[in-house]
Amino acid sequence: MRNWPAMVRALPLAAMGVALMLTPAAGVAKKKDKDKDGAAAQTPYPSTYRPYPGRPTALVGATVFDGRGQRIENGTVLLKDGKVEAVGGADLAVPEGYDRIDARGKFVTPGVIDIHSHLGDYPSPSVEANSDGNEATAPTTPDVWAEHSVWPQDPGFSRALMNGGVTTLEILPGSANLMGGRAITVKNVPSLTVQGMKFPGAPYALKMACGENPKRVYGEKGQKPSTRMGNFAVNRQTWIDAKAYMDGDHAQRDLGKETLEGVLKGEILVQNHCYRADEMALVMDMAKEFGYKVTAFHHAVEAYKIADLLKANDVCAAIWADWYGFKMEAHDGIPENAALLQQAGACVVIHSDSEDGIQRLNQAAASARAAGKRIGIAIADEAVIPWFTYNAAKAMGIGDKTGSLEPGKMGDAVLWNGNPLSVYSRPEKVWVDGAMLYDADDPKRRPVSDFELGLPGEGDVK
Repeated sequence: MRNWPAMVRALPLAAMGVALMLTPAAGVAKKKDKDKDGAAAQTPYPSTYRPYPGRPTALVGATVFDGRGQRIENGTVLLKDGKVEAVGGADLAVPEGYDRIDARGKFVTPGVIDIHSHLGDYPSPSVEANSDGNEATAPTTPDVWAEHSVWPQDPGFSRALMNGGVTTLEILPGSANLMGGRAITVKNVPSLTVQGMKFPGAPYALKMACGENPKRVYGEKGQKPSTRMGNFAVNRQTWIDAKAYMDGDHAQRDLGKETLEGVLKGEILVQNHCYRADEMALVMDMAKEFGYKVTAFHHAVEAYKIADLLKANDVCAAIWADWYGFKMEAHDGIPENAALLQQAGACVVIHSDSEDGIQRLNQAAASARAAGKRIGIAIADEAVIPWFTYNAAKAMGIGDKTGSLEPGKMGDAVLWNGNPLSVYSRPEKVWVDGAMLYDADDPKRRPVSDFELGLPGEGDVK
């Protein structure tokens, strides 16, 4: 499926003394590495992301959920030089020179992470001219990159930050194709270019899709695939061709096969749209056949049926709380999905696939937890927080950099005015790499998209 909104450039930040990061033109910097065959593998669109300047900050007295399953009452979180410096209890000393924020009665979590977004590729306003998420011209299009469609002015980015506490997101191509192209991971910051948002060091991912979407899109065009067996046949032949390319001399570049070679070498992750349990099991077998790994199945409404297989294969299930029944392959979705996966020890990620849902991932997680409670599965608050923080980061290949409040990790944090698993709570302040980019009490710390400048309600928390 697809989502419309995404990020924004914030002129009001200039009024706060925060310099807007201008980024070099795409393709100016090129890094070349030699692969085992000596061919030059180029990275022509490098990240130019630079954190906004922050101040040493101490959040004192809060209930802290660290994103790794720990809960600290009357806790303290120190942010300095863009990083988490320390996390502890009331006895953690606050050094001189820190901005001290009284967080008593409030809650602190890592920055919220959405593993499945289409912000920027399907931005607001959702008109045909802005519809850039599906290259629905061939069953496999691994040559396209989602970042080349991302519109940084999408107002959805700022709404995700202010309403949802989202500090990092993965923007995927749509699901019309068996292989839809490369996904990009971005920091949720105002920028003039997508490269200025690009998460430094994050691996690329290949978006794949199985089931109804590819067979419908191409079957209606009178071509293969028009069945699920056609889906697998096209996939398998594409992997066979990719292995032949990988073993060749690379005399002639092929953009699609370069992406697939990266997957086969373990350099590019696989994020796989898939609903039915039987198809997920088949895809894991196909991955073993060709020597790649699925990082996460997205949507995965029947993941609860194969929780043991997902755990055994170390594959995350990136799911909604309760979306189901909107097409046949979503018929067996149940709201207890996440709780049953958690009970089995599988990796649970709550995702959005929606410009609205990305603003409420915390509420979706709370709803999924409540569904489990109704059938006798009790899951503590601190065990739910990783569903929209660390587990997402892990499945995106950035768990060593963000997703939890641990010393040395990026200073991505949210101060909530109440328990984030309550529908009555919302972000009060949001930090990205130690810089406070949103403050509910300060209208000047509310990013505004260029697209919305001069329009009624400019900068409002919508």
